[in-house]
Amino acid sequence: MKYLVIGAGGTGGSIGAYMTQAGKDVTLIARGEHLKKMQEEGLKMETTKKGNYTVHPIKATDMEHYEEQPDIIFVCVKGYSLEDTIPFIRRIAKSDTIVIPILNIYGTGGRMQEKLPDILVTDGCIYIAGEIKEPGTILLRGDIFRIVYGVRREEEMCPALFEVVKDLKESGIDGVLSENIRRDALQKFAYVSPMAACGLYYHVSAGAVQQTGEPRDTFVKLMREIDALAVAMDVPFLVDIVTTNLQILDTLSPEASTSMQRDIYAGRPSEIDGLIYEVVRMGARYGVPTPTYEMVARKARKESL
Repeated sequence: MKYLVIGAGGTGGSIGAYMTQAGKDVTLIARGEHLKKMQEEGLKMETTKKGNYTVHPIKATDMEHYEEQPDIIFVCVKGYSLEDTIPFIRRIAKSDTIVIPILNIYGTGGRMQEKLPDILVTDGCIYIAGEIKEPGTILLRGDIFRIVYGVRREEEMCPALFEVVKDLKESGIDGVLSENIRRDALQKFAYVSPMAACGLYYHVSAGAVQQTGEPRDTFVKLMREIDALAVAMDVPFLVDIVTTNLQILDTLSPEASTSMQRDIYAGRPSEIDGLIYEVVRMGARYGVPTPTYEMVARKARKESL
C-alpha cells in the first residue's frame, strides 16, 4: 500500500524512517530546513535501540508538491496544526483512503471524521519518545514504539486495516488494531497527559518522575483522575493504569520530556489546552473531581500571564 505521513517530527519521522527501511512505499510531509535536509541528505536517526543510522533516500515533500493518492494517511502533527491538514487531505484522498490520526489529543479522530465525511477516519495513538534533534535528525529515546488504532464502529472494519498491522510489524513497529479504540486511546492519554502536566508543573524531565518523591506522587494522582474519568465515560481500563504507566515511564531515558513541555519552553504554540485544560473540562462534564489537574492548570495559567 501507498502510505503518506503528515508531519515528520519525532512521531512521523520515526514512522517514515522505519517503514522506508523495510521497503514500504512511504512519503513524509514536512517543511522548512527539516524537509530540505531530508531531501538532500536523508533522515538521520539517533536511537537507543538500533544505534545511529541514516535512511537515504527517503521520500519527503511539502503539501503543495504532493500529487499522489495514498491508501493510508498517518496524521502526526500537533493538535494546533490539525486544521491545516483538512483541505490537503480532501485534495489527495481517494474514496477508499483511510486516515489514521496519531495525536496526543483525545478524540481527534471523531472530530476529523466530521470534516472528512466521505472517507474513513479512525482513532489512533502512539507510544514513542522521539523529537527533532536538529533539521534532518530524529532523536529516539527508549525501546518503546507502538501504534494503536481502530474504528469507532464495528461496521467500519475493513481488510486494509489488517494490512497496516502487517506492514508496521514488518517495519519493526508494534502495530495494534484495537477492538476498543476509545478505551485504548484514553489509556494512552492517561500517560501522556499526566506526564505533560507533571513535567510542566515541576519543570522536570522523566528522570525526576522516575525517582521516589513529590513529582512521582503527583504523576500518580493525575493518572488516578484520568482513571476515574474512564469509569465515568463507561470505558474503564482493563489494566491497572498506574502500574502500567509507571512501567512505561521507567523504560524511558531520564532526559525524555513531552513535546508540550519543549514547545512551551521554546515559546512556541503548544497542546496545553487539549492535554491539561481539557481534562478539567471533562471532569466538570462527567462530574469527576480533578483537583490535581486544577492545581496544574492554575499554575500554568498564572505563569502564562
